[in-house]
Amino acid sequence: MPTEDEMSVNERRKYLKRMHVRYVAAKRAERGRLLSEMEQVTGLHRKSLTRLMHAGSLERKKRTTPRPRSYGLEVERVIVRVWESRDYICAERLTPGLLQMARHLARFEPLGLTAQVEEQLATISRATVARILRKYRSRRVRLPQKGAERANQVTKGVPMGRIPWDIKEPGHFEVDLVYHSGESTAGIYGHTIQLIDVKTGWSERVAVMGRGQAAMEGGFRRIVERVPFAILELHPDNGSEFFNQHLVRYWKEKVSGVQLSRSRPWHKNDNRMVEQKNDTLVREYLGDLRLDTPEQIAALNALYEDMWLYYNVFQPVLHLCEKTVVGDKVVRKWDEAKTPYERLKACAVLSSEQQARLQQLYEQTNPAQLRESIYHQLAALWQAATTLPTSAA
Repeated sequence: MPTEDEMSVNERRKYLKRMHVRYVAAKRAERGRLLSEMEQVTGLHRKSLTRLMHAGSLERKKRTTPRPRSYGLEVERVIVRVWESRDYICAERLTPGLLQMARHLARFEPLGLTAQVEEQLATISRATVARILRKYRSRRVRLPQKGAERANQVTKGVPMGRIPWDIKEPGHFEVDLVYHSGESTAGIYGHTIQLIDVKTGWSERVAVMGRGQAAMEGGFRRIVERVPFAILELHPDNGSEFFNQHLVRYWKEKVSGVQLSRSRPWHKNDNRMVEQKNDTLVREYLGDLRLDTPEQIAALNALYEDMWLYYNVFQPVLHLCEKTVVGDKVVRKWDEAKTPYERLKACAVLSSEQQARLQQLYEQTNPAQLRESIYHQLAALWQAATTLPTSAA
């Protein structure tokens, strides 16, 4: 077994190049002593050393024949199909649940999932998966570019700070509001309320028309009815759409046990998780579209219903598990990728009814078809939003 003191291949060749000069100039007896010395230092057999000393060159040669494939096209096809069904996530997030999701997809479509393929999927490394996926990058669908976000006015009366990344229990949500005003902020237009649970990555989204008290309260009421576990804390930024007398009173009177907190002014990273999801789960889908009709808001909420199932039950997420400071750098380590639903089950906060409901949704849903449905709805929403001015003219 290799030890810490054992030479690498390159180190052995470097040493042998130096010894080669002495070996060529030495007499027969001296050559024998040099071979013994090289044998002891490198750990190579004496015959191998003799052959290397008499070779034309000690430079390492490139492999002339390709290394045989360990994983065939059958395995590659399954990996790519699972990758597509999970919306082209990275190999770090894809690999841990690769076999599980392949078995799940095989219930809805033929994947060629033989016992041999399953065995290889269970042992394949993250690096190998990454190499396979590199060939298929061109398949990825590019979503609209993200747009700019607005700042909000500072309000007082609520504790400031951030939710710790290593919080121990689910239910602590970062909250934000995304505008869908297009190029003009005139008139009434749609917004997306988004909540992200820091512990599990569970996400909730709802579209509302305007950001008045009635619209915001209605949006939050819809989210409260859908979240399968208790909301313990809400942590928005300092916008008046969150901190007004009506909405604060709603949370205190209608939802028991909720703690309100807020991010510090000019510290956008205090809401780092929801800000990231604003980009990946809202802006990359909707870009800078202006959504200002009830029909568009209804279509967006229908899209969010499918995204709720897709991203909470089928999309694995990474979670920071260790953070240390080394010199002037922060070194972060991430745990194994799991879906928010899997993380919730591990936390044991779901009631038996909610867990049974989510498990039934998991078993009955084909993630590949669900993803296609999401993209079809998105295309229809884009077409409706971009052609509306022309038809109105």
